[in-house]
Amino acid sequence: MRFSINIPNFGDFADARTVARVATAAEEAGWDGLFLWDHVVHSKERRRGQPFGDPWMLMTAAALATSRIALGPLVTPVARRRPEQLARQVATLDGLSGGRVIFGAGLGGPIDDEFGSFGDETDPKVLASKLDEGLDLLTAYWSGDRVNHRGEHYLADDVELLPAAVQRPRPPVWIAGFWPRKAPMRRAARWDGAVPLFKTANHGEAPPVGELRDLVTFVNQQRTDTSTPYDVIVGGISPTDPARSRALIEPLAEAGATWWDERQLITGTDFYRLDPVLRRIEAGPPSLGDN
Repeated sequence: MRFSINIPNFGDFADARTVARVATAAEEAGWDGLFLWDHVVHSKERRRGQPFGDPWMLMTAAALATSRIALGPLVTPVARRRPEQLARQVATLDGLSGGRVIFGAGLGGPIDDEFGSFGDETDPKVLASKLDEGLDLLTAYWSGDRVNHRGEHYLADDVELLPAAVQRPRPPVWIAGFWPRKAPMRRAARWDGAVPLFKTANHGEAPPVGELRDLVTFVNQQRTDTSTPYDVIVGGISPTDPARSRALIEPLAEAGATWWDERQLITGTDFYRLDPVLRRIEAGPPSLGDN
């Protein structure tokens, strides 16, 4: 089991210097990763007056301030990006960080606010189709090979994007989606990890162990190669008391989770404020029996 910190790209964390401070604190305290949201407006009404930072600039600051922890977006809505631009951003960060990028991707939302506000496509089926095609195209771009692609949504005419990503054959790709919806988890099974959200557990709340076990079983059934490593990322607020954290997280690890992603409750205000997040970081990652 590995442990990460999860922060949004707005509020206090819109500032790159603050994110660099968080990244440094996380690495020094023994955390394994720092993951950032990728939003433009999030929920417009709830975020009125709050600043937003570009996640790639924020992650660049984090990469320059650290040498060990994994970094990446949780998650980038591929359908809102040009694949060639996104491929450059990921590959550049992968090179800068020495191959520490994990690329989290998903449909993105809230759709009406994040897409509709700018006149973009809001049909979830079309967004899902663009996500799938975009992921395949990103993989081709990251290889550094010459790419020719003519798909339903994207075109690449005899192009080569260099340098290639540092990690070979590409950075790990994690796919997010709501469980028990099966389509996103079928998509996740084709890549390197699943980042499930649960209808029964809000952001910042650990999922029920039985539901996680059902999800892991489903994903494993969909995978064509179960011999390769695969990540399942869950999260919430962990107690700083070792016995209580073990009681919360060890059953999730036994059910198949490989990462615990420390997240503040989205229903409050702590999740976009530096002080409570920094206090939790400095307390260190949860302590499990095999640590």
